[in-house]
Amino acid sequence: MEDEQLYDLVFPPGTPRTIIREIINKFDVELVDRGEPISFANMEGDVRNLIAARGKKETMIEVEKFFRAQLQEFIGDSS
Repeated sequence: MEDEQLYDLVFPPGTPRTIIREIINKFDVELVDRGEPISFANMEGDVRNLIAARGKKETMIEVEKFFRAQLQEFIGDSS
C-alpha cells in the first residue's frame, strides 16, 4: 500500500501562537519544523527553520481557509 502524500502549510514568522494552537487542536495535523530558504537583503541563501502544519490534502485545504480567516480577524482586515 502506497503512503498518502502529506502537505505543509508554513506559518509565517509572527503568526500568533493562539492561531497555531487552535489549528493543531481543531484539525488532524502534525506540527513540524521545516527549513525554508530565504532570499532578501543580505540573507541570500540562508535557511530558517519555520513551523508548519502537516496533513492530508483535503485537511490542509480546510486548514488554509481557517488560517486565512483567523489571521484576517486578528489583524482586523475585513477584505
